Amino acid sequence: MAGLRERKKEQTQRRIAAVALRLFDERGFDAVTVNEIAEAAEVAKVTLFKYFPTKESLVLRGVGQEDLAGIVAARPAGRSPLEALREYYRGFATGPTEPAEAVDRDTLIIQMRVIFASPTLSSGANDLLHGQREALARVLAEERDELTAALMAAQITASVLTLQERFFRHLVSGASLEEAGRRLCGDVELAFDLLENGLLENGLDQPGE
Repeated sequence: MAGLRERKKEQTQRRIAAVALRLFDERGFDAVTVNEIAEAAEVAKVTLFKYFPTKESLVLRGVGQEDLAGIVAARPAGRSPLEALREYYRGFATGPTEPAEAVDRDTLIIQMRVIFASPTLSSGANDLLHGQREALARVLAEERDELTAALMAAQITASVLTLQERFFRHLVSGASLEEAGRRLCGDVELAFDLLENGLLENGLDQPGE
C-alpha cells in the first residue's frame, strides 16, 4: 500500500512539472502564475507547493546535482582529481543514446530552453552550482591549502558549467544526443587539457592578431 502511495505521489509530481514546463515554454517563465499551473495540472495550490516549494523549483529540479565532490573523494589511489573528473565526463559524453531516452530528451530540451530564456532561472541555476563549488573545495582542501583548493574548485566548476551549457545548447538547437555527445567529447578533452596544463602550455595566452 505504501508503494502505491509513493507511485501516485511521483506521478502527481511529474504531471505538475510537465504542465509547468509546457506553460513556461509557451508563454515564458514570468508570464505564468502558480495558480495557472495548479489549475492546468488539476491540483490545489497547496498540493503544488507540497511538491515544489517555489516557482523556480518547478524548472530547476535536477540542476546542479552532479556530485563533483563525491567523484573526487571516491577516486582510486594514485589518480588526481582532474583525472577522475575527466574520466567521469568522458563517460557522460559517450553515454547511451537509445531511442528509449527520447521522451527524457524532449523534456530536457524544454527544461533547458526555459532556463536559457529566463534571467531569473539562469541566476537560480548558478546559485545551485555554487553549492557544488563549495563542496568540491572542501574535499580538495583535505590535500592542499584552502586558497589553492578554492581556486581549483572555482576553475573546475566554471569549466564544467561551460561544458554543460554547450551540450544542452546543441540539443536545444536540434542536435541529436549522439551528435551532441560527439561534440562534447572534444570539449571535454580541451577543457581538462586547459585545467591540467593551463593557457600558456596550450598556446592560448597569445595576443590576438
